[in-house]
Order: sequence, then C-alpha cells, then structure tokens
Amino acid sequence: MSDEAPDGWSIEEGGKALIRTLKFKDFSEAFAFLTRVAMHAEKVNHHPEFTNVWNRVDLRLTSHDAGGVTERDIRLARAINRLGGGE
Repeated sequence: MSDEAPDGWSIEEGGKALIRTLKFKDFSEAFAFLTRVAMHAEKVNHHPEFTNVWNRVDLRLTSHDAGGVTERDIRLARAINRLGGGE
C-alpha cells in the first residue's frame, strides 16, 4: 500500500486503517450519505466501519483478512469521496 491516503483521509496510528470524519448539515444529510456508501459497499463487497452521531460520520477502512490497508480500501475511500464526501 502507498503511504499516501486519498484526499481527505488519514492513515490511522499504526497504519492499520484509513480514517476520515465528515460533517453534514444535519442527521438526514449524514444518513443519506451513509445510505449511498452502503449501496456502493454492497456492490463491491467491501464494507467500511462507521459511526454516525447527528451530523457527523466517522469512517474507518481496513482489510481485516490482510491485517491492514490494501488497494481495496484506497479504491473504497476514493468512491466514498465521489459519493459526497469530498475529492
């Protein structure tokens, strides 16, 4: 994996995951974004870890079977950016 995270993403301490926090106008906007992410994740069979508190979404991408960040995580991070998370 490259040491460079996609735009807006950081590499978690220890290098095991890509992380990002996004803020939206309100809960509905955050939930709509998560719905778009969920639909894409199902298509590519690679699912993010996430939490949602009102207008904030925290995302964590890792490939558990590989023990860290892989190209699949980088591709998913870029797709998430295109789905309304920036980039």
